[in-house]
Amino acid sequence: MIPYDPRERANRALLVGVSEYDFTDPPHGVPGDLPAVKHNVNRLREALERGGAFGEGEIRTSHSPSLDDFGEALHRAAQEAEGVLLLYFAGHGAIPSAADELYLQMRKARVVADEWTVFPGAERLTTLLTVLMASPAQRIVVILDCCFAGNAAWVLETFREKSRVLLLMSVQANNRIDAGDGRTPTPFTAELVRLLGEETDGGARLSDLADRLRERMTVLGHRTMRGEPWVPLLKAERRVDVLLTRKAVRVTTDVDLDLPVDDPGTGGSGGGDPGDRTRLLLLGLLTAGLGRLRAFVSWIKDRTGTGGEAGTDPGTGRRSVFRLVLPAVIVAGLLGFGGYALRGFFGAESAPCAPALELRVLTDPDLEATVRAAADAYLTSDGNTTGDGCRRTGVTVYSAGSSDVVGALRSRTGAWHEPHDEDLNPQRDIGPQPDIWIPASRADVDRAEDGRDTDAVATLEPDEEPLAYSPVVLAVPHAIGSEALQDRTGLTLTEMIDDLTARHENAAVHRPDPEHTDVGLLATIGLYGAQARDVSRGERLVAQFGSPSPTATDLLCTLPDDDAVDDRTAALVPEFLLRSGVGCGRTTRSPRLAQYPQDVPGVEPVLVRVRWRGADRDERARDVSVDGFRDWLTGEGGRAVFARDGFRAADSREPLDPGAVNDHGMLSAPTPLDESAGRDAMARVLRAYQDAGGPGRVLFLLDSSGSMADRWEGPSGGPGLLRQSLRGLGGQDEYGVWAVADTGGRTYDTLLDLAAHRRPDAERAVAAGARVRDAEADPYAALLAAFDEMKGRGGDDGRPQLIVHITDGEDNDRLTGRRLDEVLDRAGTSLVPVTVVSLQSGGCDEDGPDHRIADASGGRCLDAGDDLGAALQDEVARAGTGEG
Repeated sequence: MIPYDPRERANRALLVGVSEYDFTDPPHGVPGDLPAVKHNVNRLREALERGGAFGEGEIRTSHSPSLDDFGEALHRAAQEAEGVLLLYFAGHGAIPSAADELYLQMRKARVVADEWTVFPGAERLTTLLTVLMASPAQRIVVILDCCFAGNAAWVLETFREKSRVLLLMSVQANNRIDAGDGRTPTPFTAELVRLLGEETDGGARLSDLADRLRERMTVLGHRTMRGEPWVPLLKAERRVDVLLTRKAVRVTTDVDLDLPVDDPGTGGSGGGDPGDRTRLLLLGLLTAGLGRLRAFVSWIKDRTGTGGEAGTDPGTGRRSVFRLVLPAVIVAGLLGFGGYALRGFFGAESAPCAPALELRVLTDPDLEATVRAAADAYLTSDGNTTGDGCRRTGVTVYSAGSSDVVGALRSRTGAWHEPHDEDLNPQRDIGPQPDIWIPASRADVDRAEDGRDTDAVATLEPDEEPLAYSPVVLAVPHAIGSEALQDRTGLTLTEMIDDLTARHENAAVHRPDPEHTDVGLLATIGLYGAQARDVSRGERLVAQFGSPSPTATDLLCTLPDDDAVDDRTAALVPEFLLRSGVGCGRTTRSPRLAQYPQDVPGVEPVLVRVRWRGADRDERARDVSVDGFRDWLTGEGGRAVFARDGFRAADSREPLDPGAVNDHGMLSAPTPLDESAGRDAMARVLRAYQDAGGPGRVLFLLDSSGSMADRWEGPSGGPGLLRQSLRGLGGQDEYGVWAVADTGGRTYDTLLDLAAHRRPDAERAVAAGARVRDAEADPYAALLAAFDEMKGRGGDDGRPQLIVHITDGEDNDRLTGRRLDEVLDRAGTSLVPVTVVSLQSGGCDEDGPDHRIADASGGRCLDAGDDLGAALQDEVARAGTGEG
């Protein structure tokens, strides 16, 4: 099969950028205009025109179209394309709560949410892909530069025939991204255009662009709005690629060696069959040889007079020359082209690389940085590189809460494989189905296997030995620490904490969230005891305002916010963080000494192969890729990464890099260290932690003053946000709602008594009673009354408590001077965190009353810069017990 050449067909590129929106005001508007997107379309068009893959008239642009205009342009481009059909979209992207669809929002887009969320004026990705796949085009390229672009991969997966489609997504799933300052293209498209403009042998292949985009976004330090590394993604079938520019290698033959990689048997552009490629290159070699032969014969004729003079047979000299020189010329041609041709047969730098098979690696949040560093090093290692310089395997690393992962692998693999409803969707809440899982303890695997569903669609195959080891230490600031060996080893965790607080009465100890990371759960074993018989005392030893930090990394990042707190607060963290540090972008943390409690199990990451039922189409190739990554990770390459990050050997528990121990407050050989964590101990302690304090208590203060009229309706209005957050509460939780407005005599009206409720009943009560009052609000009086209410309800009963204040901030002029000081004093002593939800932009500015009240109470301030619905639900769920 001679490979398909896209230059012989009609190609189309449709570049769509929605920079201006008609509806940007709450409650149904999109977040705002995107001036940077206008630059995107113009710059990308220029790059594609210079690249030469698309001819004159084959590139069309559409600036801020309506849905109807976009549909017409899409249909026309799809029907006209025969070779390559490229669709580029930049603008707002939106997803429903189930995250099972992606909506591309056009100029007249709105968002309407109640029980269901709908997106008028937006194009469903499913519809878009259906139109594209109806095209006769041989290759379909979709490039999305929008929030939640990575969710498109799951939509594409639902199509049975997708071998023609290559999907380049600006960011991983479930992430929003920054559009930039409006004077330049958005960050993703700016890098895409820059790479398209670089001179490359053979032109710019989409697979290469995707790899280099990931590298560039990492080097530049771009992060998503969730603070995660910004990772562009490419989804395509194996060995399917396409050229977006056509700057071919300059050669002295008439043969075009600019061959795109293709999937054999798809009728596309090429080269999947080695026999076809060999025949084409041989044809080129012979053509080039004949060209050299003609030139050589002409040179001979000029010098021997065999050019057909009168009286001679013009064929005689020609035949003589051919008999003499043809073998030599062919040999010379083979020698001259042999190196290039053989390189073409067996893969040289100029030979195109097939897209590498991508492995998905899920790990514990505190291990993510190290596992990602190992994956990055493996990508360019000799073990992952073919003889022609191509990558064998790509690796995507992501993390999720350890308890969520264990629970999903135990009882929700079916929903992970194929989500059926928005309430149970591990693809949304955790991420894609992993090929490899690297938990922080082998006990996680045992917990996942214990009581598994009989119809589980995933099987777990853990390695026998851990990859490395790191003890969980009590990292004590130098200012209050002890360098005496008897204080740093040979004691239980509670003994160490008792000694610390005895030496320094203001000392505190913080621990990361035991539900989110194994480090917090392992530390809690030491606090409660393996039998979980001392829960109350253990929780008192690590009591703090607000919720615990989700990870040990976050814990070490947040402590330096206040030097006084940092200097007197010990942290329960893995030892390796004392060496590797954390990328907080903050001032230097207090130096710390590691103490090694003898009853706290350590971190022992283990590699687990995860197999999914029905995923056998490329199982053999995926096994080879997993084995290659495992061999590298357990060999010298992986050992070097773990050593650099401060880990110990799994067997001897000696430092992998002994030279750096003394520089970071660590001990070379602390003894004794606890044995590996057990399944039952971790499960028992987690249940005890979840049960500690019982159900929660939440009081909502809903600003109902007249100024709230413009921020009242829809999912982003005050009542809408409140109703969404009720999902974080269970049937045993107590919660109530006050409508805050100074209507004379009272500063609030009770919409919902502070008691246990069924969620549907609570939602109906709020919907019926919530309305805007013709009055101002008095946040000072309402907050003081709320503190009194929570104290009178049993502040000592151990229940998690929370006050939620939803406001537009228009009445904050009544929160100044002594009134503000009184509220701040009560917030700091009540032990009830306050989450302030400000519906105005900049409402959580650091010097504003909303931020100061939340900070003093140990709560959070959320404003229009946050994803208010999701963030508020998270805060409420920390105090509650789940779906009610």
